[in-house]
Amino acid sequence: MAFNFAQWGNDLYTGQRSYPIMQKRRIWFSIVALFSAVSIAIIAMQGLNLGIDFRGGSEFTVSGVTSTDEDTAIDAVHSVAPNQEVLVSQVGDGAVRVQTAELTDDAELNGVRDALAEAYGVPAGEVTSGFIGPTWGESVSQKALYGTLVFVAAAAAFMALYFRAWRMALAGIVAVLLDLLVSAGVYAAVGWEVTPSTIIGFLTILGFSLYDKVVVFDKVRENTATVLEQTRSTYAERANLAVNQTFVRSINTSVVALLPVAGILFVGAFLLGAGTLKDLSLSLFVGIAVGAASSIFLAPPLDVTFRQSDAKIKQHTAKVLAARQELMGEGASDAALAAAAAGTAQLIPGSHQGQQAQPRRKKGR
Repeated sequence: MAFNFAQWGNDLYTGQRSYPIMQKRRIWFSIVALFSAVSIAIIAMQGLNLGIDFRGGSEFTVSGVTSTDEDTAIDAVHSVAPNQEVLVSQVGDGAVRVQTAELTDDAELNGVRDALAEAYGVPAGEVTSGFIGPTWGESVSQKALYGTLVFVAAAAAFMALYFRAWRMALAGIVAVLLDLLVSAGVYAAVGWEVTPSTIIGFLTILGFSLYDKVVVFDKVRENTATVLEQTRSTYAERANLAVNQTFVRSINTSVVALLPVAGILFVGAFLLGAGTLKDLSLSLFVGIAVGAASSIFLAPPLDVTFRQSDAKIKQHTAKVLAARQELMGEGASDAALAAAAAGTAQLIPGSHQGQQAQPRRKKGR
């Protein structure tokens, strides 16, 4: 039978189908810990390939080339400045960008320009040069760091005020920061140059990731608003229902966001060789995918884990489990117990699982 996406989504919302995301949160935490450790190791060993805007240096752009071979540029620069570290990237179909440490000697600067023109077989006028001093690069780095810190602080304050729950805000911020860490790890592994466009992309994905988590947490808050007033389901079970209810929405939002970014990344960057688009689109593509996954498998499970330390939640969970054991002993139906465990008992209006079976009363003589 063909898969019916609409019916699948409806079953998730009503609780007829449920994935045990909260119950298996240790698995998700282990996966996140593995990805985080690998990202830290890659960044520590390989480092980020900082662009000229951050480290300063000289830059040459060779236009009208018939070949974009990197070794041609490296050999040309080394013929004039043997000890220079050279970074070469393609800009469009017929241009090459060559970056070195800052060349302060005019003779050396002109020599590299002429060597590049000769190596690529273009007139000297097709080679433009410029440089960015280390002070400018340091200023850009500081502003990028300040921008990230201000965003995180503002996001934490917003979530704490909106949800009136510091544990939920903490879970969201931890998940957002891990999104950034994993995205940076992928960027370091690929080895693409980190430019201001990359930083813009990272800040953009932080905003997307935060938005996705706020939507999921809003449903969690709605489902758990009166959780302590009943003994049919625990906080974790109602949070699990909320995540399942927003599962389809998260998929749809992520796919809609990823499709145009994928077009920019694979068409604009790989086929057209647009360097600036490549810097921006890779950070967006990875960040959106990671952010969508963490909104389901990391942020809500973290919130549930933090909530377990709350004495009221801990006592309520014990009370619910004790009541469930009593129902089992009195012959409650499997459907009612399953509905309670899924967090749907008397929670979804109109659902056939919405009414929990009551224990049978013994008839008096």
